Amino acid sequence: MDVDEFWDLIERSGRETDTREARVAWLVDELSRRPVEEIIDFEIWWTTTRNRGCTIDLYAAYWFVFRRGSLDGFEYFVSWLISLGRETFEAVSDCPDRLIEQPQVLHLVELEDLPANSTKRWRRPRNPEQTREERPEFELLAYVAYRAYEQVTGRDPAELGEAANARGASGGFPLIPALGSVPHGEQWDFDDEQELARRLPRIARYRDRR
Repeated sequence: MDVDEFWDLIERSGRETDTREARVAWLVDELSRRPVEEIIDFEIWWTTTRNRGCTIDLYAAYWFVFRRGSLDGFEYFVSWLISLGRETFEAVSDCPDRLIEQPQVLHLVELEDLPANSTKRWRRPRNPEQTREERPEFELLAYVAYRAYEQVTGRDPAELGEAANARGASGGFPLIPALGSVPHGEQWDFDDEQELARRLPRIARYRDRR
């Protein structure tokens, strides 16, 4: 499996399903039909792609746009960003400042900026299930290869991670600062307004308007 096939699976899973649960199941089923080596390939491309999004500037963009800074939440956000497809992911990972230009993000921002008593506000929804579908986090997407590997081999899914590591695919997540695992790139002070305007000018302008 090459990188184009990886992205084809990610994007097809979104087109052919209506919910996140169905999307995960579709990917697990699709991978389970393939040789074990292709499941390992998928996991390697997944790890490589997520590493590309594990940067301090993308973390800052996540922090300022969605007003939250959990490291676990950032990990799940990067998975969600991958779920939006190759074009969107590559645009934002190459230039995190473009996060605020993405239609899916603008939709969430619009919902979040509604009055607190609005039934449309995604943090206070009428339909909790709809909220889960809209949240800019997609934790379960990271486990599809593990589930497929277990189904196909009957072995401990942890062996998949070992196989990927043996081929040089070492993940940047989870982020554990105490162990030195942090987003890569030059660290900077998010309270520094000048640095924010220099690194993320679009997001700085958006933040000033909120």
